[in-house]
Amino acid sequence: MAHIETHSELDLESPVLVEGLPGVGLVGKIATDHIINSFEMEHFASCHCEGLPRVATYEAGSHQIRPPIRIYGDERRDLLALQSDVPVSPETAPSFASCVTGWLDEHDVTPICLSGLPAEKDDVPKMYGIGTGDSDELLDEHDIDAPDQNGLISGPTGALLAEAGEHELGAVGLIVQSNKQFPDPEAARILLLEGIEPIAGISVETESLVEKAEEIADAKENLAKQMEQATQESSQAQPLGMYQ
Repeated sequence: MAHIETHSELDLESPVLVEGLPGVGLVGKIATDHIINSFEMEHFASCHCEGLPRVATYEAGSHQIRPPIRIYGDERRDLLALQSDVPVSPETAPSFASCVTGWLDEHDVTPICLSGLPAEKDDVPKMYGIGTGDSDELLDEHDIDAPDQNGLISGPTGALLAEAGEHELGAVGLIVQSNKQFPDPEAARILLLEGIEPIAGISVETESLVEKAEEIADAKENLAKQMEQATQESSQAQPLGMYQ
């Protein structure tokens, strides 16, 4: 049965969840992994949603296996973060989104969904915000620009936002221009500085994302190749054109 299993009790009050599913430039995953590592967040819950790959992942220095999609928590910062080691297929995305959104709604969690917009590399990637429910107030409060053209977000991130909108759950979507072929730590840094930090009310060191860009890109290379081989599975924003 599809469910999210919690492993510990955290005293959280209307927390924010940062979603780190793999996508274009791996921007969401890089940003979310950085938050989890920087704050040494606790493995709080595991996602056992229908259709997810039946694989066991492991980490250096531990004998224990772990599920591929996990939720981490930080009680002091009233913060959650969803970390994924695998892509979520287009066929699975709707059931995955329903599974996760039901849990978010039950626990009064506001998700921040992250997506890369394939673009030519600029000096500073631009970031835009969209939302469901009353989350547009959060975007206005923190002076986050609306998109300057029509578009859509595909993959599991798009499914999460669509599910949240259908159930009138407040959710924020942050879209950042990013490299469409390679992991993009600079775009992830923009997400952190201009979107996640002000909305979640946190402060996290980000200089190392740029200083260690090559190291990060190498570490994420295998996942990036998986995403390139299965582009339909990646969460990404894309323009629709003026008349679509």
